[in-house]
Amino acid sequence: MGNGTSIGRVRGLGSAHHGAHHWLQQRFTAIGNLVLALFLVISIALLPGYDYATMSEWAGSAIPATAIALLIVSVFWHARLGLQVLIEDYVHDAGTKFGVIALLNLAAVGGAAFGLFSIARLALTGGAA
Repeated sequence: MGNGTSIGRVRGLGSAHHGAHHWLQQRFTAIGNLVLALFLVISIALLPGYDYATMSEWAGSAIPATAIALLIVSVFWHARLGLQVLIEDYVHDAGTKFGVIALLNLAAVGGAAFGLFSIARLALTGGAA
């Protein structure tokens, strides 16, 4: 492949082409988190009161419930992407890395599922306990 020089040993290996996609996903989820969080904060600030009935009625209506559901998915996806990079950078043993990333995926999917279930229950039943 080369004559033993540094450039000769790596020539032709190129990039794995995964970094840019991962980086863009991280940025897009960050923008989505910002937009959705701002919408929710402004919409909560405009409510007439902050008692349980008002808040559960607000969260149970279609637009805020959809925004909260999208925020849940986006936040857990964003966190998973960031923590995956951290694990890939600092966990060097392949078996340990696989196990920790599997646990990360399980925690992210489980947390998002719990959040979506909670908002669906609130939106579909009106927050009845």
